[in-house]
Amino acid sequence: MKYLLLLCDGMADLPVSSLGGKTPMDVAHKPNMDRLSSSSYCGMARTVPLSLPPGSDTANMSVMGYDPELYYTGRSPIEAISMGIDLGEDDVAFRVNLVTLSDDTSVYDRKRMIDYSSDEISTEEASELIKAIDAKFRESGFRFYAGRSYRHCLIWENGPVKGTLTPPHDILTKVISGYLPAEPAHKKLRDIMTSSHDILKDHPINLERINKGSNPANSIWIWGQGTKPEMPPISLSYGLKGSVISAVDLIFGLGICAGMTPVSVNGATGTIHTDFAGKANAAVAEFERGQDYVYLHIEAPDECGHRNEVENKVLSIELIDKIVLGPIYDHLENNRKKTGEDFRILIMPDHPTPLSLRTHTHEPVPFILYSSCESPLAPVSVYSEKECSRTGVFFEKAHLLFDYFIREGTEKS
Repeated sequence: MKYLLLLCDGMADLPVSSLGGKTPMDVAHKPNMDRLSSSSYCGMARTVPLSLPPGSDTANMSVMGYDPELYYTGRSPIEAISMGIDLGEDDVAFRVNLVTLSDDTSVYDRKRMIDYSSDEISTEEASELIKAIDAKFRESGFRFYAGRSYRHCLIWENGPVKGTLTPPHDILTKVISGYLPAEPAHKKLRDIMTSSHDILKDHPINLERINKGSNPANSIWIWGQGTKPEMPPISLSYGLKGSVISAVDLIFGLGICAGMTPVSVNGATGTIHTDFAGKANAAVAEFERGQDYVYLHIEAPDECGHRNEVENKVLSIELIDKIVLGPIYDHLENNRKKTGEDFRILIMPDHPTPLSLRTHTHEPVPFILYSSCESPLAPVSVYSEKECSRTGVFFEKAHLLFDYFIREGTEKS
């Protein structure tokens, strides 16, 4: 049995007025998803417990089969593991975004959050900026590590784990004063963030970006703290050899914690401009080399949701359907005809990222579970939030859906 889990990050949404009161999933032309949904087990699943924030970290952990109420220790340590950082027992990892703050005031606290990704700054540019930040603060016990694009990492030995730090994508257009680190234990973080603006605002890379019309990465934003997680590998839990394909350190880190092989794709960006075909080809290659299970993560719908890009969110779903799902399904089906090896496909978002809210929510998400060796148990004619909710199938905890996805297939193979 082969298993494909196609994770369409942030794909679920609320009705959009400009789409006639429909969601992007409703209006997107996605013949492959709709064809599979008409022969599948369809329903809804809650990916994030109400006790935890609805982040991609908790949501993807749940979709991968791990109860976040048991295993979640924070977002950044997962990303740190993906980056090859050796976390000690006393190390606390923090996510560091390179962000764009407004230049309408010289007072740091009164600036507004313009862009949480600095126009999706290139990894090469970002590395130079993080290097400048690290050179300033390393002697004070803060170690900065460059990641991909705007996503980076800070390690603080014996740093504070508890306390609220706000994700920058949750405060777009807002004045930052009410969202800066406010607790006494986080004063050093607030000071570093304030100082980072002085370091970055006139950096040659940012001056060049401004000349090109791009948003400058004129500050860092620190959040998502945590310690090293301990997750049992899927090889022990399910007897699977798995691979994870993504453009996001967080997803690679979760896959590594789960004992899966991380697979990078040249041209994979995490945006609508990613190499969709490259990701599909990578998934096929992993199956051809003998992997049982591929977790294929595509970030584009989520980024469009955060940016309130209605047309692009619809387009991202259509591109996933045509360029990713179609070719992988054809490969698995052709392989089944040749070898008799059946397959199962689970398609779902990790969480909604409503265009109107521009951030994640706790609402359940729709899923398709297709099997090449089963009759449809709860089919729908169109893969959408509304249609999947009508089946009455509901998993209160998404890690139990993953267990069903794998174990039912194992029993039938």
